[in-house]
Amino acid sequence: MEQIHDFRELIVWQKSHKLFLAVIKEVEAFPKTRAAGIVTDQLLRASGSIGANIAEGFGRRQGKEYLHYLIIGRGSAMETMNWLITCDDMGWISRMKFADMGSMI
Repeated sequence: MEQIHDFRELIVWQKSHKLFLAVIKEVEAFPKTRAAGIVTDQLLRASGSIGANIAEGFGRRQGKEYLHYLIIGRGSAMETMNWLITCDDMGWISRMKFADMGSMI
């Protein structure tokens, strides 16, 4: 098996980065209301945190520490899904976008 030298080689990081980029694009079309602004901020923070924690954990490369950051990343993925459900319920994203982004989690 080939050794991975950079977190960008990790498929899980690649998927999380793709999700974050999709979220960035999608939130630009959200309504300019206070509630939408709060949800936008939370969604961006949660989705960005997934890949950031994977990358940080990879940099530590210590068994329990690495696992700790992966667990935090998984928690951020669940938080992201929560905010995507809210956006879907509010009609701020299409069903297709919801399904596409949800499949990246």
